[in-house]
Amino acid sequence: MASTLFAANTTIKLHRHDLPPDVDLGPVVAIDTETMGLDPRRDRLCLVQLSAGDGTAHCVQIIPESLGGRGADCPNLKALLARPDVVKLFHFARFDVAILRAALGVECAPVRCTKVAAKLVRTFTERHGLKDLCRELLGVDISKQQQSSDWGAAELTPEQLAYAASDVLHLHALWDRLEALLRREGRLELAEACFRFLPTRGALDLMGYDEPDIFAH
Repeated sequence: MASTLFAANTTIKLHRHDLPPDVDLGPVVAIDTETMGLDPRRDRLCLVQLSAGDGTAHCVQIIPESLGGRGADCPNLKALLARPDVVKLFHFARFDVAILRAALGVECAPVRCTKVAAKLVRTFTERHGLKDLCRELLGVDISKQQQSSDWGAAELTPEQLAYAASDVLHLHALWDRLEALLRREGRLELAEACFRFLPTRGALDLMGYDEPDIFAH
């Protein structure tokens, strides 16, 4: 079942349980997740947002079987996430790849992360959040008002869906700007090495190696 919301030159499509089989998001797909909290070992995955960077966001609501849903039975979504020929573009991929592995049993690769890219080239600032990057690099203001809302609700509000969509609609443009900076500063190869490691970093987090960090002294 799907519903469509139109807002501010964007189209938001809500799909319950799985991505439709006929959706083609191209060779690079922007992805984000909404969960019940920030611990991927504990907190439930509620929503997966995807965009081809064309002004349309597809939001897949993951509903557990205990609440009348299908849980991790989302074969179309999982197939896309696992495709080796599709680049998955995230902001703070470390969390997203971990929660997708924990909830859906799928490893996302290859990946790119705009937060990692920003930290590699924007060393003159500590502002690496998506809201800051969109404003400073794209001139776009996105709202974070719904960030702490209840994503496990059976019915998501238009405001929640608009917020969720905003987290993926600008990632392609943001990556274009950051990739140019990485090339300018000679750090693209270093960034690519970091991106290749991110699925492993997520797996380590799920095993409890976020604290203590095995890379710490």
